Amino acid sequence: MTDRPPMSPAPPAPGRLRRWWHARRTGSRTRHLLERHLALALVLSLVGAGTLLVSYRAADRAAYELRTASEPAVVDVASTRLALLRSYDEAYDSVDSGLAPVVDAGEEYRAQWAVAFQGHARLARNQIDGSRGRAIIEPLYGLMGAYAQSVNLATTRQVDSTRADELLRRQRLREAHYVLQRPVTGMVSRLDLLQTNQLEKVEADVSFGPGRYAGWAVAELALVALFVTVLSALRVLRRRCGRRYEPSLVAALLLTAALAVLPLWAAVVTHHRLDDSYQSLRALATDAVSASPRVEDAQQTLADRIPRVHAGLADDGRPPWVYYSFLTGGVLICVLPVAGCVRRLNADYWRAAG
Repeated sequence: MTDRPPMSPAPPAPGRLRRWWHARRTGSRTRHLLERHLALALVLSLVGAGTLLVSYRAADRAAYELRTASEPAVVDVASTRLALLRSYDEAYDSVDSGLAPVVDAGEEYRAQWAVAFQGHARLARNQIDGSRGRAIIEPLYGLMGAYAQSVNLATTRQVDSTRADELLRRQRLREAHYVLQRPVTGMVSRLDLLQTNQLEKVEADVSFGPGRYAGWAVAELALVALFVTVLSALRVLRRRCGRRYEPSLVAALLLTAALAVLPLWAAVVTHHRLDDSYQSLRALATDAVSASPRVEDAQQTLADRIPRVHAGLADDGRPPWVYYSFLTGGVLICVLPVAGCVRRLNADYWRAAG
């Protein structure tokens, strides 16, 4: 019996070959597609979360600075200005009424001057105009000394009252008035300039300027792109891998939508409140200059306004837990899309390839 040569295996049927090749190509394309989704989601989540947190923090910081630094500085300038003007009015009334030689006739002047001196000391520490503000405040100390000396000579009782000549007293008052009201370099002019500069800085701090618009635009665009990327990854998993949903990607999708809306809404509300508070501060400063012809009435108006302004500023900021909630959300939108894509890639492709 003749031995037959061994038979070679039959080639695969054309239908099976096509199915095998299609599955291999489809799996490779799906893996690369998911890897691209993974890389894109990582970049977009980092950009979106980073710019979102920086932009929201800027709005929150502006509210804090307005409440703790700007409002006290503006109020100090207004109260110091009014106290100086009131001190001169009291000294003038004392001399004009002929009570200057009487013991303790100038006590009200001294009380107002003490208020002005304390306000100047606070401004030297707390003014918000930087080096430009210091250049305005530092000469005030010498001017206040010259002013106090002139008024004291006009109002203090002399040992021999007959030598306290009326003309000399009025001359001293004119000198004090000149130091107080001299254009450009007088005490009132310097305080008005400082107040103008401070209000300009407050306006710049609370305004929704181009830089903040750009930050929020980048954050929102990145979050919208991240939302689309995660949605696309879910669609790929459903159509090509038979997965109806991936929990990590669904959670990332919902969290991205929330972060695209809530922090922006909170920042817009905060900026509207800051603008209202700035208008209140400007009105307070304006009233200190021209609200009443009598300085005493203007001081009372200022005293009535300060609690209302302070209460409004207390409502501008948001509690710290709001920022930390957004921070936690920002971390999660960076982690969840990566975790979802890596989990599916590792289970369906990377482990099999290894």
